[in-house]
Amino acid sequence: MYPETAPYDQGLLDVGDGNLIHWEVSGDPAGRPALVVHGGPGSGSSPRNRRYFDPAAYRLVLFDQRGCGRSTPHASDPAADMSVNTTAHLVADMERLREHLGIDRWLLFGGSWGSTLILAYAEAYPERVTEIVIASVTTTRRSETAWLYEGAGRFFPEAHDRFRAGADGAATDGAAELVGAYAALMNHPDRAVREKAAADWCAWEDTVLSMEGKGTPYTDRVDDARLGFVRICAHYFAHGAWLPEGALIRDAHRLAGIPGVLVHGRLDMAGPPTTAWELSRAWPDAELHVVEDAGHLGGEQTRDLILSAMDRFAMG
Repeated sequence: MYPETAPYDQGLLDVGDGNLIHWEVSGDPAGRPALVVHGGPGSGSSPRNRRYFDPAAYRLVLFDQRGCGRSTPHASDPAADMSVNTTAHLVADMERLREHLGIDRWLLFGGSWGSTLILAYAEAYPERVTEIVIASVTTTRRSETAWLYEGAGRFFPEAHDRFRAGADGAATDGAAELVGAYAALMNHPDRAVREKAAADWCAWEDTVLSMEGKGTPYTDRVDDARLGFVRICAHYFAHGAWLPEGALIRDAHRLAGIPGVLVHGRLDMAGPPTTAWELSRAWPDAELHVVEDAGHLGGEQTRDLILSAMDRFAMG
């Protein structure tokens, strides 16, 4: 990967509804514009993602989506209005950020939830996108959420029982009600209730990824970062990301002419390769790479495929 680089510009952009989103730019001011779209939803941007991009070739933008990272208000604050934090709001924020930075068109890179948001933006503004690189493809269909929070429990029944018990006795007949119960708990006025719900949620997320042998990335989140992350996740998944079921794959024809690289682990327990396969069939300009020994968090071959795509697209 490329060496660590520091941003040469950053700020807070007023996107309305009382929200300010944090952004930063690194690399070459005259380079090819690219935007990193983080996952979660609610994870916040990671400086590590800069290392996929040649700083001499790219003008790289990172930003924190509403409610997380250095954006304000933070979703850990129960007073933060989640009704103005939806997929449509985030798509509009991305377009406003593009205009604010004076960028005509840009490459989009992200994974997991980031891939959902990338596809939603690119299908709304295909003329603003040069290329797309996605790792761990998801489209946040209700069927995908049902797998992650219910179906995967077939492999981890003990942990899934604990996850269901954490719903505090609320109706949990299936993934939709289970996620909805957690969304309600994350809006509870008692911080201790929210903290327990967030810990239970993160414990389940880590269980699903436990066979990848990469620690406990969700439980490792602490304090407000964990609270904000889980509140946003449960909020989005309880509402199916406000997307008609299957819409992003159905409308992938809007991406015609945009080169894409999709990288997905064969062993991704959080999101089996079905979604990546279906998207690649609906988007003829995308090439799909299934990494046989990788999961949701990827591995060396995942990293190399992403780097190769970025270097190729840097050539224009």
